[in-house]
Amino acid sequence: MRTLEIKQNDGGQRLDKFLQKKFKTMPKSLMYKYIRTKYIKLNGKKCEKDAILKEGDVLTLYIKDEFFEQSEQKSYEFLKAPKKLDIIYEDENLILVDKKPGLIVHQDKQYHFDSLVARIQHYLYDKGEYDPVEENAFSPATVNRIDRNTGGIVIAAKNAESLRILNQIIKNREIEKYYLCLLCGKPKYDHGILTDYLIKNNSTNTVKVIKKPEDGAKLIKTEYTVLKSGKRTSLAEIRLHTGRTHQIRAHMAFIGHPLVGDSKYGKNKKNFLNNYKYQALYAYKLIFSFREDKGILNYLNGREFMTDSVWFSEDVI
Repeated sequence: MRTLEIKQNDGGQRLDKFLQKKFKTMPKSLMYKYIRTKYIKLNGKKCEKDAILKEGDVLTLYIKDEFFEQSEQKSYEFLKAPKKLDIIYEDENLILVDKKPGLIVHQDKQYHFDSLVARIQHYLYDKGEYDPVEENAFSPATVNRIDRNTGGIVIAAKNAESLRILNQIIKNREIEKYYLCLLCGKPKYDHGILTDYLIKNNSTNTVKVIKKPEDGAKLIKTEYTVLKSGKRTSLAEIRLHTGRTHQIRAHMAFIGHPLVGDSKYGKNKKNFLNNYKYQALYAYKLIFSFREDKGILNYLNGREFMTDSVWFSEDVI
């Protein structure tokens, strides 16, 4: 028999969700059996799988030692990742990082050891702000995602309460997101709000933009403003009113102005700057714009954050 005390970062979540994070090798069927047969108790009493945990609660667990031993291994994969980060802003609740093109945010099938999440965890571990030994289930995590070959601002939460609030902010679209991109050619109008539909092909990891709705299609709305233009390219600011996979890249290509360097949605004969290793797209600015109370993050309302490391801004030709 062992006991676990619920800490601040563990509170506010369902019992079964907590157990899945804490004991990753425990089969779900066995976990539910432990709860049902009182091998797992909450504050000394029988509990339900959907019980909401509170800071200070105590779990009593009559489970196999092997699950504890596996959860207590101290070989942390994130320590293999570099600690290098370009930090735009940091406080006790969150950190805003400027991700460079080429770096993945989360692990994928080709992942070895380096990702933005791993770098953030390594950085906070060295600062003494994150210690897996002291955490039962929480780890610092990002709340927005940027493609590997796109650069820009990524938000990460340092504690569970901030993570919960930030995820809700993202879901409610209470952050205004702005991108800079380099387009092939010049749009007919210097400003426009494009409204169409997008279909995703999961097998090819590509999307298709269409004019009329059909089964499986999702509404997309992309606002663009041409900032300056040359004979062959234009620099544009994009504001996303919806956030779909590859939305900017596919939408601008759909109107005949693909991003420079975009080999997936650009036409090779038009997308002529072959020395561009990545598509010319950068998430360069965000503004927190809350419509309701956000608890410990209320101080962010109305604040604007930018990065000045966009590498193609002056390349209009």
